[in-house]
Amino acid sequence: IIIIQLLKHANLINLIEVFRRKRKLHLVFEYCELTVLDILEKYPKGVPDNLTKKIIWQTINAINFCHQHNCIHRDVKPENILLTKDCVVKLCDFGFARTLNPGENYTDYVATRWYRAPELLVGDTQYGPAVDVWAIGCVTAELQRGEALWPGKSDVDQLYLIRKTVGDLMPRHMTVFKTNEFFAGVTLPEPETHEPLESKIPKQIEESGMDFLRKCLDKDPQKRPICDLLLRHPYFINVKIPEIESTAEDTNHTKFRQRSKYGQSILPTLTSKSGTPDIRSVQLHSRTVNNNNNNINRNIGPIHQNSLDRNDNYGLIRTTRFEHLPNI
Repeated sequence: IIIIQLLKHANLINLIEVFRRKRKLHLVFEYCELTVLDILEKYPKGVPDNLTKKIIWQTINAINFCHQHNCIHRDVKPENILLTKDCVVKLCDFGFARTLNPGENYTDYVATRWYRAPELLVGDTQYGPAVDVWAIGCVTAELQRGEALWPGKSDVDQLYLIRKTVGDLMPRHMTVFKTNEFFAGVTLPEPETHEPLESKIPKQIEESGMDFLRKCLDKDPQKRPICDLLLRHPYFINVKIPEIESTAEDTNHTKFRQRSKYGQSILPTLTSKSGTPDIRSVQLHSRTVNNNNNNINRNIGPIHQNSLDRNDNYGLIRTTRFEHLPNI
């Protein structure tokens, strides 16, 4: 709650109200018509390129704002990228989000498996904003393909699929894997074939789109570009971004507060700033977090086949409302 309250941006979901009723906290967010998963369900063979660019650019814009404020999201995936009827992206679900503070302990078991960077999969405790950049690459490829790029059934299977495309892991990551107590006695299977990234992406995707993917999906987190650079990548030249309204509270939100009778309000009146913040020239990927706690309970069993939500631990029953899909 604290993070989403502090991070106010036009491409981040706006927290309107928090109140307590019958010993339960209730969070009220702005309404969005659909998610990127709905878009994928409409276009099973791949989302039109101009719509993909609109979605990804705004998602990067949201994550860039988080990174500038020393926060990593750590769970970027289609279900967490909401869309309004005007095709404005609203990044949501900050349950895994954390601020980067020297000396604090952080778990490496974050992010949904299909979008998890290699450093997280092997259990590396030295990671930073680059894990979000990897997830951006995975979501972009999924939009282009119409299906997940690497739909692993376990952490080991996920690493196997990634290695089939990007090659051997970084020496540091292999060392972390071999010394991770959780993987004791486990050997990474060697890929029998090589599937280059180009073979997994539709041929009609322009070269700038392939270059964008290669940069985001670099196995070396230090080589993945910061979001500020990704926003200016040639892939997004001539892309038309929807006009973004102010995220400040409007009259309706104010009236909602005034007539709320559900209990004590937890938040003060929210003040917001619209638009994109000034870009800092500091590269954040060198910042890392440390976690010395290896007693982490993981679930690397098969993904529930009937779940439309790609989360490892639970499924969601969803109803797609195609009448709300944005016009291209």
